[in-house]
Amino acid sequence: MYLEHLSLTDFRSYAQVDLALGPGVTVLVGSNGIGKTNLMEAIGYLATLSSHRVSSDAPLLRFGTERALVRARLVRGSQTTVLELEINAGRANRGRINRSNPVRARDLLGICQTVLFAPEDLSLVKGDPSNRRRFLDELLASLIPHHAATRSDYDRVLKQRNALLKSARSGRFTAAHESTLDVWDQHMARAGAELLHARLELVERLRPHLARAYAQLTDASKPADATYRSTLQNQMDDDGVPGPGQRPADGGASAVEDDLRLLSVDQLTDRYVKAFAESRKKELERGISLVGPHRDELELVLGQAPAKGYASHGETWSMCLSLRLASYYVMLDDARTGGSAPILILDDVFAELDVQRRRKLAAIVSGAEQVLVTAAVDADIPEELSGRRVKVIPGGIDEQ
Repeated sequence: MYLEHLSLTDFRSYAQVDLALGPGVTVLVGSNGIGKTNLMEAIGYLATLSSHRVSSDAPLLRFGTERALVRARLVRGSQTTVLELEINAGRANRGRINRSNPVRARDLLGICQTVLFAPEDLSLVKGDPSNRRRFLDELLASLIPHHAATRSDYDRVLKQRNALLKSARSGRFTAAHESTLDVWDQHMARAGAELLHARLELVERLRPHLARAYAQLTDASKPADATYRSTLQNQMDDDGVPGPGQRPADGGASAVEDDLRLLSVDQLTDRYVKAFAESRKKELERGISLVGPHRDELELVLGQAPAKGYASHGETWSMCLSLRLASYYVMLDDARTGGSAPILILDDVFAELDVQRRRKLAAIVSGAEQVLVTAAVDADIPEELSGRRVKVIPGGIDEQ
């Protein structure tokens, strides 16, 4: 799959811009602050319904406007698909597929698949766990779009449950509230179990690709791995022994993951119901939900140590790049069974890397069906990524 044409209206700095693209490598060159990243952000937003730069939609709209439009024409084999996404201020975003009637923006997920590399990726290693949870959930939604609804349902129930718990701290918690909390526990347990089950399966798919990608980018002196840490690991069976997901006495990470992974959604639901009951006193005291996927962690490991806090700057960059490459490899696995190969976007990444990592990354991605790269100067682009050059100027594209 590749993007053949991109059109933006009132998106970020662009009142209107049209960009013709094609398969292979395209490098967008322009000075910093000129708007290159805005173009890549729009493509990434079309794929994931979120920005890699900001957490809300408001900054995506050109200042003073009420809506932005992103239009894209995608080609997969002999099939062409036109996507339109309307980003609105103060109301729900809407989409169109092949100029059909408007649909929910969420219905566009999975059609345009991208893997976006950006300097902000450092937060995947150095940032708090929410960054790594978001990484997993965005990839899940790209691979299996209905998991966007799974996460949305979980967030909705979590919000309601937290509101009830907070009411207890204000002294207004009654028997009726407690009965309502029991109901929300059931809803949250089911939604949480579905999300956890999907995340665990995805991590198992990512792990071998992460190890492979890190070895490709480095001298392979340290193996890279990832371990999913669930709040269910803190729960105990009735007889006091570790429950499924609890760290075994020898500390083996694989045993932890295997135990949880072998549980069905129904079994995970039961585990969550029990965990909520055991945690209720503490949750009522603190007014927040202490157990659930919203507090889980994807721990990244280099050698024997966590990457966060122990990896050097170069190792941190290699781990970030490896996570994105692992995503790419997982999508390629799907493409071989009927899915689409993703568009690779490298947004101002090469300026952050040393010469060796530049060349290794370029060699890995150069064979993708479509690679979009941004750079301030041509000198930042490795020779392995020779291709079409597009000059970005204030407010648009220089067609000459």
